[in-house]
Amino acid sequence: MDEMNELYYRLPYVKEFDAVVTGCVPGKSGFEVTLSQTAFYPEGGGQLADSGFIGEASVGDTRRRGGDIIHYADRALQVGSTQHCGIDWQKRFDHMQAHSGEHIVSGLIHRRFGYDNVGFHMAADKVTVDFNGLISEEQLAELEREANARVYDNLPVRVAFPSPEELAALDYRSKKELSGAVRIVEFPGVDRCACCGTHVERSGEIGLIKFVSMAHYKGGVRIEMLCGRLAMQDYARKNEQEREIGRIFSAKPYETVEAVRQYVAAAEAAEARASELARRYFELRAAQLPAGGGLLIDFEEGFKPVELRRFCDALVAGGKAKTAAVLSPAENNGKKGWNYVICAGAPVLREAVKTLNKELNGRGGGDPTLVQGTFFAGRAEIERALEATFR
Repeated sequence: MDEMNELYYRLPYVKEFDAVVTGCVPGKSGFEVTLSQTAFYPEGGGQLADSGFIGEASVGDTRRRGGDIIHYADRALQVGSTQHCGIDWQKRFDHMQAHSGEHIVSGLIHRRFGYDNVGFHMAADKVTVDFNGLISEEQLAELEREANARVYDNLPVRVAFPSPEELAALDYRSKKELSGAVRIVEFPGVDRCACCGTHVERSGEIGLIKFVSMAHYKGGVRIEMLCGRLAMQDYARKNEQEREIGRIFSAKPYETVEAVRQYVAAAEAAEARASELARRYFELRAAQLPAGGGLLIDFEEGFKPVELRRFCDALVAGGKAKTAAVLSPAENNGKKGWNYVICAGAPVLREAVKTLNKELNGRGGGDPTLVQGTFFAGRAEIERALEATFR
């Protein structure tokens, strides 16, 4: 790989460097620049590309194309000129922490369960890794503790390009058959893997490995994880949320979960009580309404859509009318209207509601026996339209 003068391999901690511009042509995204040497890592192997600057030009992306590394710059640079270049080091070091953390996790899972890493993606805010076997939540917690123990061991990270003979004798992880120069990255006693990405020099620089979620995926599991600075940022955000929840519920640290449980239980009890009161109101209100007609129109105050549905359905099921329409005031972006539910004993509503929505500036729909939505029209206008449609 030396033919492309890849400083990110020879000097992975280099932040700034000088290079000669060997090519610059217009492209779809600004200008495509090649350099005599580069510390910009091109996207690949699950790792994101570096960004930064070349002279006065900003570089937003870096890709490998055949035998070249292309830097996508926002302005042209003179071929043959020497430019001072720099990478976004914070972004790069985040990638190094994340990629090294992923190797430790993948190595431990492979050693313990024999599972393979079958998918790896590094996003700006997290890392996802897919494994072809199942892991329990208890095992995941154990793996997290062991992974961080290997971080604390401050293991050296060894990188080598073994000869074909040496490679044949090595036991290492790889997702595919490899040919040519193969780069091996090793965390002694934990993982040995073919890898083209950038890594820290010692495992202690990873700082922290934190699993944030795990889900079943294609017969195995997908783990989302954070490393280093991003893991600490995530902890800080969650810690602040914990404190805010504690303030809201007047709960001490580590007692917020119980406070939320008590609040949810009280809210569920209140909802059940409100539902029972609504049922009693429906019975009393239904008794006041005339029965046996073809159409019953009822305007109510403060009904939620679910309450409109329950009451309207009860009116038709109870024989109050062949068709019932129950409406309650609504407002959307300062525009006043009426939420509606219309129920019918016969399947006649699907076409009818299209006509009503058009006439009453409404929106909504449903099935042939129940429709719901909002009319943005006056009460008298709505009554006339309903009576014309269903009588």
